[in-house]
Parts: sequence; C-alpha cells; structure tokens
Amino acid sequence: MNVRRRIPRAAGAASAVSVAAVTLGVMSVLTAPAAHAADGTAPACINRYVTDTPNGFDVDLTNNCGRTMRVKVVVDFAGDSPCYILGAGQSKLYIYEGVTGTYDRTVVC
Repeated sequence: MNVRRRIPRAAGAASAVSVAAVTLGVMSVLTAPAAHAADGTAPACINRYVTDTPNGFDVDLTNNCGRTMRVKVVVDFAGDSPCYILGAGQSKLYIYEGVTGTYDRTVVC
C-alpha cells in the first residue's frame, strides 16, 4: 500500500528557511579561521614551555606555524603579556615576576 501525504506549502517553506539558517550558521563557524579569532587559544604550532621560577614563571614561545603569528600570554590574577608578533621560526621569552599571577594560556591577539 503506497500512501502519499502532501506537505502544506507554508510548513514546507518554513522548514526550508530553518534548515537554510542552521546550515549557514554551521558553515560560518566551520569556515572561521582560528588565527583571526580575537583572544582565541593559540594553535598547537605555537609551542609554549612554561617554567616556574622563585619569583613567578617564564613562558618560552616558539612559532612553528610557517607564517607570522600574533600571540600573548594570559595570566590569572595579574596583567597579561603584551601582544607579540612572531615571524615563522621566531621565539620570545615572556618573564612574569610577581606573587599572585599564574599562567593560564596562550592566545592569538
């Protein structure tokens, strides 16, 4: 037995619009470049080596991304580092000296 149902035009049009809106939203999220997201976590090609010191901590940053990157160190309970511009293969040592600050993460800026 073959049963066919007809979908009313108004409901079908609304569904098509909803599907299109969701698809566009997902597409914009998937195509957004991570390196351009303000204060998003830096990609894995930015190596970070964090060392505790008697007066705080050091973060050795190395750019292995193959292109220029802008990164900064986020410090909990204290001010963040400036935004560093690192060319491909360049390194920067950020030194934090203080009592309250702790390393949180490295982000693009």
